[in-house]
Amino acid sequence: MKFILSLMSIILYTLFISSLVVSIAADKSSNSQFQSLSHEETIVSPNGVFELGFFPLGNSNKSYLAIRYKNYSDETFVWVANGSYPINDSSAKLTLHSSGSFVLTHNSNQVWSTSSLKVAQNPLAELLDSGNLVIREKSEANSEDKEEYLWQSFDYPSNTMLAGMKIGWDHKRKLNRRLIAWKSDDDPTPGELSWEVVLHPYPEIYMMRGKEKHHRLGPWNGLRFSGMPEMKPNPVFHYKFVSNEEEVTYMWTLQTSLITKVVLNQTSLERPRFVWSEATASWNFYSTMPGEYCDYYGVCGGNSFCSSTASPMCECLKGFTPKSPEKWNSMVRTQGCGLKSPLTCKSDGFAQVDGLKVPDTTNTSVYESIDLEKCRTKCLKDCSCMAYTNSNISGAGSGCVMWFGDLLDIKLYPDPESGQRLYIRLPPSELDSIRPQVSKIMYVISVAATIGVILAIYFLYRRKIYEKSMTEKNYESYVNDLDLPLLDLSIIIAATNKFSEGNKIGEGGFGSVYWGKLPSGLEIAVKRLSKNSDQGMSEFVNEVKLIAKVQHRNLVKLLGCCIKKQEIMLVYEYMVNGSLDYFIFDSTKGKLLDWPKRFHIICGIARGLMYLHQDSRLRIIHRDLKASNVLLDDTLNPKISDFGVAKTFGGENIEGNTTRIVGTYGYMAPEYAIDGQFSIKSDVFSFGVLLLEIICGKRSRCSSGNQIVHLVDHVWTLWKKDMALQIVDPNMEDSCIASEVLRCIHIGLLCVQQYPEDRPTMTSVVLLLGSEVELDEAKEPGDFPKKESIEANSSSFSSTNAMSTTLLTAR
Repeated sequence: MKFILSLMSIILYTLFISSLVVSIAADKSSNSQFQSLSHEETIVSPNGVFELGFFPLGNSNKSYLAIRYKNYSDETFVWVANGSYPINDSSAKLTLHSSGSFVLTHNSNQVWSTSSLKVAQNPLAELLDSGNLVIREKSEANSEDKEEYLWQSFDYPSNTMLAGMKIGWDHKRKLNRRLIAWKSDDDPTPGELSWEVVLHPYPEIYMMRGKEKHHRLGPWNGLRFSGMPEMKPNPVFHYKFVSNEEEVTYMWTLQTSLITKVVLNQTSLERPRFVWSEATASWNFYSTMPGEYCDYYGVCGGNSFCSSTASPMCECLKGFTPKSPEKWNSMVRTQGCGLKSPLTCKSDGFAQVDGLKVPDTTNTSVYESIDLEKCRTKCLKDCSCMAYTNSNISGAGSGCVMWFGDLLDIKLYPDPESGQRLYIRLPPSELDSIRPQVSKIMYVISVAATIGVILAIYFLYRRKIYEKSMTEKNYESYVNDLDLPLLDLSIIIAATNKFSEGNKIGEGGFGSVYWGKLPSGLEIAVKRLSKNSDQGMSEFVNEVKLIAKVQHRNLVKLLGCCIKKQEIMLVYEYMVNGSLDYFIFDSTKGKLLDWPKRFHIICGIARGLMYLHQDSRLRIIHRDLKASNVLLDDTLNPKISDFGVAKTFGGENIEGNTTRIVGTYGYMAPEYAIDGQFSIKSDVFSFGVLLLEIICGKRSRCSSGNQIVHLVDHVWTLWKKDMALQIVDPNMEDSCIASEVLRCIHIGLLCVQQYPEDRPTMTSVVLLLGSEVELDEAKEPGDFPKKESIEANSSSFSSTNAMSTTLLTAR
C-alpha cells in the first residue's frame, strides 16, 4: 500500500511539474527550436550561423549561457545571459516554463530568468540566424515578426551589436536597450563603459564611462548623426533612426552577405567594427569610435570647438575668449571660453557658423512644427537661448532646436558640407566686428562687378607667370591661412646635414627628398622643390592645400613647411622603411614581405584611398597612385604620399576632365590616359594594378622573352586558364594562403576592368578584402594606349626609378 501511494505521489508530482514546464520532447522539428537545454547540449540556428550553449570563456573553468558564431576558430561570443553569475560545474540547466519565460538553474538555485510580455499559450524557444534568441508561440512557427515575440535576447544586448538589433528606448515597455562592455575578453561581468540612447529633448547616443560622457555621436539630423559625416547611403549598410512617442531607437541592417559586428571594448574604451574573413579565419578591423582626439567628449571645454586638422586643435567660438588665458596659452584648453562682452538680450543677434557637429543637446528645446525663421524669433525672445538651427536638415530643412547655457562638445569639420549650420547668439559689439555694414557690402559688390571680367582675363593670361614668381611672402601668407607650421631654414639645413648626398633618400618630378633629424630627435623627410622644376610651384600649392587638411593612419602626415630665400620645402614624418617599390621589386628585400604583411599593406592602401574618395573634407582623386608613392613606417604600415597632382571635388562630384594628363604610365586607367577623363574609378584602376604588383613582385610592364608584356594582361590570361597562382612572387610562396591570394587577384581584376562603371568603389573594395562576400565575375581589363610618345616617357619593369611622371595631352 505504501508503495502504491508513493507511486501515485510520483505520478502526481510529475504531472504537476509538466504543467509548469514544457517537455523537451514536445517538438523535434528543428535543431534551432528547443524547450530545455542541459550543460552538455547546444542549440544551432537553422543555417548553422550561431550556437547557444554553456561555454567557458578563455582558459577559465567557469561557464556561461552564451551565443556564439558556430565553427569560428576564435569562438566569437555575441551574447551572454549570466555575465555576473558564472557556473563552475555541469549541473546548469535552462528551462522554458509554460508561462513563456526562461529560468536558468545551477545546483537547484535560480541564476537567471526572464519575463514574457504576455501570458503564453504554447511557448517555444528558438535561436535565429540573426543571432537572436526568441520565445514565441508554437502556433506561429514561421513568424519573424518581432512584435509577436514573447521575449528576445536582442532586447537585452551584451557587449556586441549585430545587424537588425536595436539600441534605444521602447517607451511602451519602459525598456532601455544598450551595449555594456565586458570587464575583459574572458570576463563578461558588466564593465563601466556603455553605449546608449539618452532621452534629451533632442535625443543622442553617448558612450558613457560610468556617469561621465566619453563620446557623443551627435543628434540624428534627418540624414545621419551630426558627428558622423561618413554615414552616407551605401550598398552595404542601411541605417535607421526612429524617434516618436513609442520608441527612440537606432539600428543598422545589411544589404549583402557580409558578416560584421560592433563590440564595445572596456580596455581600449572604444567601439570598433569588425568584418569576418574566411580566408584568414579572423576578424578584420574596419573602423572605430572615438576615431580621433576631437571625438572624445568635451576636450576643449564650453563655447569652443575642436578641429582635428588645425594646430592647436581647440579654439574659441567667434565672440568668445578663453576663461583662463594662462592655461589656454600653455595648451591646457579644457576650461573653455566665455563671451567677450555680455549679452543685452534685446539687441542681440546671431552669427552663422557652418560645418559643425552641433553641441551637446542636454539643455535643448525642440519644436518640430516651426521653420528656421520662427525658430530665430523664438530664440531671440528667450534671453537664455544661446543658439538655434534646424532639427532636420534633409531637403530644405525643417523643425527647430534651441540650445541653452554653455555650448559643449563642438567639432568643426574642414568641409562645411560634412557638418551642420549653427546660429550662435552674440551681443551687438561682437556682431559688428564680423558683420559688414550694408553700404560696405554694396561697395564691394559694385567694385567686383566693375573689374571682375578684367581680373579673370588677366589671371588666366598671367597664371603661369604668377606660379613661377609667387613671392616668399605670398607663400607664407598662404601657409599661415592653413595653420601649417613654418620651420626655420637653419633648422632644416642642420637637420639634413646641409642637404648632403648622404642624407638624400629619393628624387622625383618635384625635386629631391632628404632624411633629417630635428633637435627634438624627431626624424623627418624633407621634400625640396627643385629650382628648375616647371611644375613644382603648382604641385607645392596643391599638395599643401590637400594634405594639410587630411589626416588618416594610411596617409603620410605633413608636419610643416619651410619657405626662405627662394627655398620651398615640405616637411613630412619620416618613413623608416622607405617606399613600397624598394621591397616588392627587389629579389632580396622582397623576402621580408611574406603574404600576411603584403595583405596588411593592400588593406591599408585600400583604407587610405577610401578615405580620400569618401570621408575626407573634399573628395580627393590622387591620380598618381603607384608603388613608389606608398611609404612604409617602422611596422610596415602603408601610407599614401605625393598629392602634387591630386584633384578635389565638392559635394557628390566624382569625376572631371583635363587636357593636362599627369601620372605614371602603366597605372593609368585607359579613359584617363587617352581622353583625360579622371574619376574615383581611375584611382580604383591604379589600385588594381598596384594590388597585382604586390602579389606578383613585378612592375606593371615586364619583359617576357623579347617582348614587353603588361602585367594586367598577363594576369588576365592566366586567370582565364585557372593558372593565376603561377604569378605569385616566389618570395612569399611559403606563406601564401591560396584562397586569399586568389580572392585578391580577383578583386584586382575587378578594379582594372575596361569600363569605369564596372569597377567597384574603394568602399566596396575594403569590404570585399575583409569578408567572404561573393565576387562578381571579372570582365576583360582595359586596353592600354600603345603610343610611342607615351611609352618613351613612362617607367617600365626594368626601370630602377618608379617615380617618373608622365605628362600627356588628351585628345
